[in-house]
Amino acid sequence: MDYQEVTQRAIARRALNDRVKELIAEGLGLHIAATLIDDDQPLFGRGLELDSLDTLEIVSLIDENFGVYITDDDTFVFGSINAIADFIEQARVP
Repeated sequence: MDYQEVTQRAIARRALNDRVKELIAEGLGLHIAATLIDDDQPLFGRGLELDSLDTLEIVSLIDENFGVYITDDDTFVFGSINAIADFIEQARVP
């Protein structure tokens, strides 16, 4: 993998993380700017303090926007923005 390929992957990942943050902030009507959500910030508990209803909305948002469905077995996905982005990237690999 050369420098240009690594750079392109990093740019694509940043765009994916930013899009996921925007979807969550707007879709859940959070009173925080998407840019203020950290990629590794917990989504539940002391993080964004989301609840189980928010989980269902996130599942719907990810499915609608990325064509990736999160099942009950995939609860690890809700750890952070990075965890969601990792899941989306892995699901997209043929």
